[in-house]
Amino acid sequence: MEESIIFAKKYAEDLLSFFGLNTDVYATSSDGEVIELHIPSTHLNGFLIGQNADTLRSIQYIISMALRNGNYEVSRVNVDVADYKKQRAQRLEEIAVHWLEDVKSSGKPMHLKPMNAADRRTIHKMAEEYGLQTHSEGEGRDRHIVLSVEGEAAEPTAEVAEDTTEADAEE
Repeated sequence: MEESIIFAKKYAEDLLSFFGLNTDVYATSSDGEVIELHIPSTHLNGFLIGQNADTLRSIQYIISMALRNGNYEVSRVNVDVADYKKQRAQRLEEIAVHWLEDVKSSGKPMHLKPMNAADRRTIHKMAEEYGLQTHSEGEGRDRHIVLSVEGEAAEPTAEVAEDTTEADAEE
């Protein structure tokens, strides 16, 4: 495990140096399965995050592939630049509370707008805490969550959450 963390940290720092950014990357392992790489805030934050966090996900993918190709023990990587992902998850949680309360009080299923895997994971965890049932539908970029009361099946006429773009707009 330790070798994987050291390699990922060094690889990230070398990758950043190609962009003229010589900074320390902080590396940890949260649960022994995922390597967490934290890149501190710099003048290149916007560049490293990219539009819709595409650059950030690409950096994460490149490091993950380098670990797999090197046959390292752990190949799952989570890269965060200037706590961008952490702040995004907090904003999403604030919005999700309204959706979860609406579903709980109305008893009607709600289809959320499509979101990436990390955001869906956040919603699944929160819904579990609220005692609600979730499942994902769709493929690729159209994959979205359906929130429902325990034991309820989602109906095609279920309400679609409108304010998912609030979290997306800040990316």
